[in-house]
Amino acid sequence: MGSSDLGLHGVIIVVLALITVISTHKNPHYAPNRSVNVHLFEWRWDDIADECERFLGPRGFGGIQVSPPNENVILRNYNRPWWERYQSMSYQLVTRSGDERQFANMVRRCNNAGVRIYVDAVINHMTGEPAENVGTAGNTARFREWYYPAVPYRREHFNWPHCVIQGSDYQNNAWRVRNCELVGLKDLNQRDEHVRRMIVNFMNHLIDLGVAGFRIDAAKHMWPEDLQVIYSRLKNLNTAHGFPANARPYIYQEVIDFGGEAVSRDEYTPLAAVTEFKVGLELSNAFRGNNALRWLQSWGPQWNLLASGDALTFIDNHDNERGHGGGGGVLTYKQGRPYRAAIAFLLAHPYGEPQIMSSFAFLDSEVGPPMDRNQNIIPPAINSDGTCGNGWVCQHRWRQIFAMVGFRNAAGRTAVTNWWDNGNSQIAFCRGNNGFVAFNNNQWDLNLTLQTCLPAGTYCDVISGNKVNNSCQGKTVRVGSDGRAQIFVGAHEYDMMLAIHIGPEVRSSWKYSVKFQE
Repeated sequence: MGSSDLGLHGVIIVVLALITVISTHKNPHYAPNRSVNVHLFEWRWDDIADECERFLGPRGFGGIQVSPPNENVILRNYNRPWWERYQSMSYQLVTRSGDERQFANMVRRCNNAGVRIYVDAVINHMTGEPAENVGTAGNTARFREWYYPAVPYRREHFNWPHCVIQGSDYQNNAWRVRNCELVGLKDLNQRDEHVRRMIVNFMNHLIDLGVAGFRIDAAKHMWPEDLQVIYSRLKNLNTAHGFPANARPYIYQEVIDFGGEAVSRDEYTPLAAVTEFKVGLELSNAFRGNNALRWLQSWGPQWNLLASGDALTFIDNHDNERGHGGGGGVLTYKQGRPYRAAIAFLLAHPYGEPQIMSSFAFLDSEVGPPMDRNQNIIPPAINSDGTCGNGWVCQHRWRQIFAMVGFRNAAGRTAVTNWWDNGNSQIAFCRGNNGFVAFNNNQWDLNLTLQTCLPAGTYCDVISGNKVNNSCQGKTVRVGSDGRAQIFVGAHEYDMMLAIHIGPEVRSSWKYSVKFQE
């Protein structure tokens, strides 16, 4: 082999090694037989730890996205809006959600319960120029000098010349999108070695504490080659928290891309997963009744969506449920029936790595989480029926949603089979021989014998009720030896779907299917 061959061979080895490293950032490293990431938006660390042990762990949830854990500026004059968490003062782990000790305790308890933690990482920028100047850890900054002594960052660590992104930049100027300030937030230069080191140290400290990965806030506002360097310097996940050896952190990057912009989501998929905002928009459109459900037979990349392994999927998140980030058309907790159905389809279909939102109630889109008179976050109250109070919505505790987490766990890696539709907005499909789901978004009843692909037996519909003491609180579905069953989803039922899967069978069929009125 000549020297040129050796050089080429070396290049190939380097490229293959890089591909191997990059691809491993797309594995969420859930505990066995678990799936689904829930965003517990603005929850306190102590409350998250409790929720892991009392609900999320027992219900089979895979992970939690937590709000940014590092110090942010306190905006008392704005009555502590939710977006203050995205104005960083330092990388010290002190926020209204708790301090570093409480954060570490939460991560340990959640990992012990089989629930992974993913951190919303704000690494694109620091603060804007608020009138107030103290952070949640007590630090201050000199905003107009670009000086954050608690990191430390100085003027030379930010992008220059100073500029602010204009609306037209998104269509025709990728340089300005990545080098100018997003809504006036001080824009860090991730090409600077000191900045890289500070960011990597921050993220590696979180890995040491046991987190499983990161959501990268505002990733489209950073250069992919800079992010690649940062990701390459991250540690493997901490084996003391139950992760396998050499496991790389799961990373999903916030890149809002509906097409036609100067910055494309495809520039980021070689690095890690990407948030697929089109999913929420398209499924919201369908379950609002603006698009026939039959078209969902081809759901996935054929809809101009990312490849399944590249996509973090969701209906709504903390931005678009407030009309930001390409919101406007997405369903939220405020539209209960179609919203529950859209999430049920998201979780029933194998496309993508799904995340669900767990909100607090709001009328004003700027308002922060429920708080007391001293502006301290108050914990969710857990009502007798398992739902939340104290101003918290807690969609993850809605039966229809946590039941579909169980459905997804039971379905495993099986494919969609035996698709059926009525040529309009009644659809049904199997997930291998593990699960069956049906939807009715028409104004007439779905009442047919359909192939469920399940073994013979009597199953609880997990949407209309729980299985308790070998009995169904909701509908039962009797599956014959041929896998077929009579499926009824009334046009005016409380929910427009039915779901059955292996696991919640009952030995005897004591209860006939009933219609639930809205």
